Amino acid sequence: MSKQVLMVVTNHTTITDGQKTGLWLEEFAVPYNMFKEKGYNIEVTSIRGGDVPLDPNSLEDADKPEWKEAKALLRETKKLSVDHVNNTDAIFLPGGHGTMFDFPDNETLQAVIQALAEDQKVIGAVCHGPSGLVNVTYKDGTPLVNGKKVNGFTDIEEKEMQLENHMPFLLEEMLRERGGEFIAGDKWTDFSIRDGNLITGQNPMSSESTARKVVEALEE
Repeated sequence: MSKQVLMVVTNHTTITDGQKTGLWLEEFAVPYNMFKEKGYNIEVTSIRGGDVPLDPNSLEDADKPEWKEAKALLRETKKLSVDHVNNTDAIFLPGGHGTMFDFPDNETLQAVIQALAEDQKVIGAVCHGPSGLVNVTYKDGTPLVNGKKVNGFTDIEEKEMQLENHMPFLLEEMLRERGGEFIAGDKWTDFSIRDGNLITGQNPMSSESTARKVVEALEE
């Protein structure tokens, strides 16, 4: 039986009136290709369904031939529903600043992740993708990240982008508040961490290593 991977991406398009955002393409395309290469069944969904906006700053390599298929799938995504829990072995949350706005308080995403966590399924997220984890709890109310080694886009990286004042919260700070043991790598370098079935990565450069850890967890 082939593994089933659920990928959930953002639909949010703006940071400020003059600054567009969305999904960071590399953080979706690289893991997608890795999961496909392993022969996994991949379900691509988004918070609202439909077309997925891409962060303009992530389009430098958008025409890579190996990203063509993944990019095409973003034109018409399915809306995430609680039914997507069924038969799912792993969930993966790519980032992009858009996720900071439509991931944290989405009740459907919270319900899906909670159900997968309760069933000890694999949960992966990279860069701002872990924003989808900050409000997830187990059924007993314990935060998902409490007592776990976690990672994500660091406060230093956010401040260097001069976007800290435009975010609903700082991701590193919030993960710490939720009881996560935040472990940061060097800024703007590949860093990801695995704690059991929870896998998180720091930035776009960490897309491949985060996805590889998800694969390792699925293959055990």
